[in-house]
Amino acid sequence: MMKLYHSPHSRSTGILSLLRLMGKEDEIDIETVHIKRHGGLGRLDPKNPHPEGKVPLLEVDGRFIRERGAIMLFLTDHFDSPLGRGPDDPARSEYLSWLFYYGNVVEPILYLTYLEIADNAMIHDWCRDQATMFATLDAALSKHSFLLDDAFSAADLLVSAPFQWFPDLIPERGVVREWFDRCMARQDTAFIETYDAREMKRLGLPSIEEIYEDA
Repeated sequence: MMKLYHSPHSRSTGILSLLRLMGKEDEIDIETVHIKRHGGLGRLDPKNPHPEGKVPLLEVDGRFIRERGAIMLFLTDHFDSPLGRGPDDPARSEYLSWLFYYGNVVEPILYLTYLEIADNAMIHDWCRDQATMFATLDAALSKHSFLLDDAFSAADLLVSAPFQWFPDLIPERGVVREWFDRCMARQDTAFIETYDAREMKRLGLPSIEEIYEDA
């Protein structure tokens, strides 16, 4: 038995998108829970077993997997999905590297840039800087259409995710912008937006537009 603990318009939305792309959204029980949100909205939910009250969290036969990269790796392996790269695939090493690069480098840099504290020398030493991150993306995308090869993967889904929240951080032109547009075109955004809007309403939360209008 598998259960995904999900909250709409959060980091777990990427896992929902992956399930949709794999055609497996009906094979996993999706438990919608409250989380603490920007501006003091939301709350910790006693139904959510995540030790920090966060999402996503995947329950598999009574054990738990957290962090998006780990969950995506498990799901693409479990369902033997072409969106992953299995142990015998030559691109497996790059697939693993990008899943971990996202959590260790991409997300910290983008959020620290958004918070305007990314020039701290300690941060540069810890997670590199935005210029280095974009150079790394440029180098990969100059070789093929997506991060691993010419086929969209869960790594592309994960690494492109924060640019949906911070579109102003994407270069206006160039391979990263073109890659992001290709990533968005591969996803069923209408399904995800409808699903999450319905769940926001069911939780008694304002729409995502109203949340950010008040920010």
